[in-house]
Amino acid sequence: MRSTAAAIALRAAAVWLLILVCAVANGALRETLLVPWLGRPAALVLSGLLLSACVLAAARLLVAWLPPLPARHLAGIGLGWLAATLAFEFGFGRVVQGKAWVELVEAHRFHDGNLWPVVLLVVLVAPWWAARWRR
Repeated sequence: MRSTAAAIALRAAAVWLLILVCAVANGALRETLLVPWLGRPAALVLSGLLLSACVLAAARLLVAWLPPLPARHLAGIGLGWLAATLAFEFGFGRVVQGKAWVELVEAHRFHDGNLWPVVLLVVLVAPWWAARWRR
C-alpha cells in the first residue's frame, strides 16, 4: 500500500512540475506578446484563462495516470499543488526576483484584470474536477 501511495504522490508531483513549466511559459507569453498586443488588463485576463485551462488539462492527464481515488485523496493532491505553487511563487519572488512581501501579496488581488486568485482556486480543485469529469 505504501508503494502505491508513493507512486501516486510521485505522479502528482510530476504533473505539478508540468503545471510549473506551463505557468512559466504562460508568463513569458503574456509579457512578450499579450501585453504589447492587448494591453495589461486584457493580457492578464487571457493569461489567467490560458493557465487555468493548462492546469485543468494537466489534471486530466493525472487522473488518467492514476487509479480511481476517493475525493479526500484528490483534495489532498489539490492542496499539495496549491501549497507547492504558493511556496514556489513566494520563494522565487523573494529569493530570485528580490520582490518585497507587499508586492508578492499584491498579485493575489483582483486588479486590472488579474485572475491569479482564480488560477489558484483552479489549482486547488483541478484534481477533483478532472476525476469527476472522467466518470
